[in-house]
Amino acid sequence: MGFERVCAVDDVATDEGLAVVVGDLEVVVARGDDEFFALQNLCSHAAVPLSEGEVEDCQIECWLHGSRFDLRTGKPTGFPATEPVATFPVDVRPDGVYVDASRTLNGVRPG
Repeated sequence: MGFERVCAVDDVATDEGLAVVVGDLEVVVARGDDEFFALQNLCSHAAVPLSEGEVEDCQIECWLHGSRFDLRTGKPTGFPATEPVATFPVDVRPDGVYVDASRTLNGVRPG
């Protein structure tokens, strides 16, 4: 599959996630520490979209129960989640943000 353009750089607000589809997988693109990150858009605790949560301190929070995930690693940083979510390579180019959902950075298989 390789990298696919998912949005323009300006489409991603610094305090919110943006839900996008790459192939047949829903991904959340977020900004943290002036970088772009892509994670599977599904909380590992409650299977709800992470894109509906807030982004702060390089973490994204699940809106339902408050689980938090590190944007860089996908690892949970706040309960009740205990399992990580898949993270994907991101490439920012002059014409937009690209995500490669065919491979994960952290070895977690998308569920």
